[in-house]
Amino acid sequence: MEVTREAVKSRLKISDDVIITVARLAALDVKGVAGLGGEVGKMSKVRKNGPIRITMMGDVAAIDISIVIKSSEKACNVAQEVQSAVKENVQNMTGIAVARVNVNVCGVVFD
Repeated sequence: MEVTREAVKSRLKISDDVIITVARLAALDVKGVAGLGGEVGKMSKVRKNGPIRITMMGDVAAIDISIVIKSSEKACNVAQEVQSAVKENVQNMTGIAVARVNVNVCGVVFD
């Protein structure tokens, strides 16, 4: 007697809200970041007109993020650190490849 098994194909879909949350926490963890530009309270609003936008190209993500930096830090260095932190955290936590992280410095906070 021969037993045949069909392979079940399953798919995992990770919400954009999850990617936004991971990117937000990674960016805020970088030294020199005072906050996100245009931060909104509810996640549904953040998705549409907030500081973080996710564009999916197949299985690869492109992330645009707006930050506010502290006046004592160099904008270029902070932006590069945000790029690498966001890319690394999103890829490690979700398994989604990140093609690019565009950082827009939209403000400076003076202490």
